[in-house]
Amino acid sequence: MDSKELKSLQAPLKEKYRKSPDLAMITLRARGEIGENISCKIETGQALLEAGLHPATGGNGTLACSGDLLLESLVACAGVTLNSVATAIDFKLHRGTIKAEGDLDFRGTLGVSKEVGVGFKAICLTFHLDTPETKERIETLLKLTERYCVVYQTLCAGVPLKTTIKKA
Repeated sequence: MDSKELKSLQAPLKEKYRKSPDLAMITLRARGEIGENISCKIETGQALLEAGLHPATGGNGTLACSGDLLLESLVACAGVTLNSVATAIDFKLHRGTIKAEGDLDFRGTLGVSKEVGVGFKAICLTFHLDTPETKERIETLLKLTERYCVVYQTLCAGVPLKTTIKKA
């Protein structure tokens, strides 16, 4: 897909959302089912994924780790966004890889220390790009990728999160 095709594809959507902003608000959903041996089966839309304990919390490493899935979601979203932005601005990109690394202190997760929080302490997102573009164009690509990447922005800004339990 080139810039012209992408803009042609997105133009009617942008116009529709300008005229009717309520149509731009879409609720995405994820669903999982509690599984055996401390696991949760997630419906991904394409397949069934089973997540479980990370080896640092007693897992055996055969099930997906939710922390890894969070990083993988960031990489996927950032990769798609970067590719889309590159296409839209006619950025010459031969190939690229994206890596996300997150630091966790499992003492918090396991309740070993109340002073240690639960969750990632830091996440580093790194892009390795094969491109002849200038430093300025690369900086523009990164700035736009950060601006339009849903997962990146959600992690940076944080969002209200509400939990409920409904009895079956």
